[in-house]
Amino acid sequence: MDIFFTKMQGGGNDFVIIDNRAEMAALENGKEAARRLCHRKFGIGADGLILIENPGPTQPATHFRWRFFNADGSEAEMCGNGARCAARFANLSQIAPAQMRFETLAGIIEAEVFQASEQVRIRLSDPRNLKTDIDLPLERQTVTVHHIDTGVPHTVLFVPDIRHAPVVESGRAIRYHGTFQPKGTNVNFVQVLGPSEIAIRTYERGVEDETLACGTGATAGAIISAIKGLCKPPVRVLTQGGDVLIIDFMPRNDTVKDVFLTGPALVVFDGRITL
Repeated sequence: MDIFFTKMQGGGNDFVIIDNRAEMAALENGKEAARRLCHRKFGIGADGLILIENPGPTQPATHFRWRFFNADGSEAEMCGNGARCAARFANLSQIAPAQMRFETLAGIIEAEVFQASEQVRIRLSDPRNLKTDIDLPLERQTVTVHHIDTGVPHTVLFVPDIRHAPVVESGRAIRYHGTFQPKGTNVNFVQVLGPSEIAIRTYERGVEDETLACGTGATAGAIISAIKGLCKPPVRVLTQGGDVLIIDFMPRNDTVKDVFLTGPALVVFDGRITL
């Protein structure tokens, strides 16, 4: 069957987004659809697939539910850049107003779309499972890392020069490290640039490579930087794709509350594909 889609990107993190409120049979197996549609040689090409669906019966106050799949077909609880793109898609498609609430496996996400500037601000669920100063033995060295769940699990380590960070090699080793099994972890390399600014590069679980941006990773990097006393919110996060994400939050003792992520959500193209 022919399926209409929109390709969007936030900070270079790109997604195939489909309005699946009609529950199309070809998309019933979202994992297989993601592997086919996200393939950069044989499909559209993307870091993930987002299906916009009707809200569940227990969440009548939400405007829609999403299902998010990484390029390898694994289903993820949350994606910050994907959430911003989904919100702008829903507003452009008249599925939801500029201020909306939608369901994810990580909880209810609140979003506000600013169409004139193509920016979207989302309120994330409160972070969980904070652990700092973990000495992690790798094959050639032991590194000190910090761990937090900002909707999905993230590990953060600080580097002196982001340009030379071993993102793929060390990122893959940490992603599959026994400490973080069975789910694994995303891995973020962070360089502090100033009192409220960091640069970040991310190895993403499910993509199994470096991506140009990761919203929940930028959030994790900003929060860990603040908890370690290296930054104060709001934090400007320079992504590998060149865009800047703004992370704001309220420090509370050894954790934070009221986490907001703001950044671009851009339409790349619309298309039709046969599944």
